[in-house]
Amino acid sequence: MAGLDHDEVKDAVRSHYAQAAQGSSCGCAPSTSCCGGASTTDVDEISRQLGYAVDELAAVPEGANLGLGCGNPQAIAALQPGEVVLDLGSGAGFDCFLAARSVGEAGSVIGVDMTPDMVSKARANASASEYTNVEFRLGEIEHLPVADDSVDVLISNCVINLSPDKPAVFREAWRVLRPGGRLAISDVVATAPLPESVLDDLRLLSACLSGAAEIKVLESMMAEAGFARIDIQPLEGSSEFIRDWVPGSRLEEYVRSASIQAVKP
Repeated sequence: MAGLDHDEVKDAVRSHYAQAAQGSSCGCAPSTSCCGGASTTDVDEISRQLGYAVDELAAVPEGANLGLGCGNPQAIAALQPGEVVLDLGSGAGFDCFLAARSVGEAGSVIGVDMTPDMVSKARANASASEYTNVEFRLGEIEHLPVADDSVDVLISNCVINLSPDKPAVFREAWRVLRPGGRLAISDVVATAPLPESVLDDLRLLSACLSGAAEIKVLESMMAEAGFARIDIQPLEGSSEFIRDWVPGSRLEEYVRSASIQAVKP
């Protein structure tokens, strides 16, 4: 992303995911998870490949799961009743609604997304299914509309790779988490330096590929923000579904989905 203006990146990503929210084609294969437009059957199959259980898929409001993830942050979040959860890049609300089930009425979930169409879709989903412990806010993950020291667990699913300022994302995560709060993130990471030819490709960026940071770089960013017990685990089998995001790109040779965990001391 070195050669791209930050606003240019955000505009491209926002446009891409607005199309996904509207159910329009955004240039990816029709049954992959890099954009919306897959059938319900395809989306459910994608989500099962990412680690979601059948009962989880059945529990969320219709239209909340757009198949946009690269993993299942719920599997590593260990959410407890009464906790406050923040989802970065909450989309149509899929992971927020699952988190709401785990934290119960005594807990609450905040979803933040910078795409107005996604926020509107998520709010409509919440209203239709009468979720009272979930709210969705319009905002950027580099500038979170969330109070200091107010969150127990921060989750995110294949979103931080899209940010042109990842250090700012982790500084904001640190700011909003309470002491002892934790990160539980699924994201795409680079396991080798990406080819120069793809780094400034906005299409590949929006497809969650060219914005992937190398593991050692992410670890450094998180440590500088103040996080401890940083653990980044690439999922080796993820190359199978990443290959389908942009067929023929061969970027599955450079990136993997990973689980990313850390705590705020």
